[in-house]
Amino acid sequence: MPAALLGRKIGMTRYFMSDGRNIPVTVIEAGPCAVTQVKTTPIDGYSAVQLAFEDVKPRRSTMPLIAHDFKAGTSPKRFHREQRLGDDNACSEYQVGQTIDVRVFEDVKFVDVTGISKGKGFAGVMKRHGFKGFPASHGTQRAHRAGGSIGGHATDLGTGPKPKKGKRMAGRMGGRRQTARSLDVVKIDQPRNLLLVKGPVPGPNRGLLFIREAKRLYRSKAKLAETGT
Repeated sequence: MPAALLGRKIGMTRYFMSDGRNIPVTVIEAGPCAVTQVKTTPIDGYSAVQLAFEDVKPRRSTMPLIAHDFKAGTSPKRFHREQRLGDDNACSEYQVGQTIDVRVFEDVKFVDVTGISKGKGFAGVMKRHGFKGFPASHGTQRAHRAGGSIGGHATDLGTGPKPKKGKRMAGRMGGRRQTARSLDVVKIDQPRNLLLVKGPVPGPNRGLLFIREAKRLYRSKAKLAETGT
């Protein structure tokens, strides 16, 4: 069963390890989540399990979602997300109406946390991409934070009608789906459904998060997972 849950970011704090180290951690309210649908290849074309999180007043939901959750034997939920499964054999581990809590991460060392990053509005190239800007001494007039020339990165060696896609320019910053990979699981507080992970995660406090077992580890952490330390 792939470990995955929906949750909310509570905030950041410090955690003292048994050896005296003081590390920054993010506290996440992970679950409990209800299984509202199990999808299989013969019926739906792919294998997946649908998780639902956080009760909501029926008047703040929709009739299709209320009926969908009622069919699964749960109260109306605010958030619904799918987790793909490898094959239909993994679907047999889930039943509609089943409740999954933070205990699914008991044997997991690293997790990937996905959320919507904080929106920062329209930003220039210095804030958005880390450009150093123009010289601040003599000779620069009213262009200290400008992005500079864009024609040298246009299509067809500068003779094309527009810059190439991916050219770093000013624009909206943040407010996008981001994933923090391979975060260490520091502690699990099962009675309060809390998950402590090392370091920051995307989004503001009380923001929705999707937590899953890490899919692709960094090399250093892959070695730790192999050795079991």
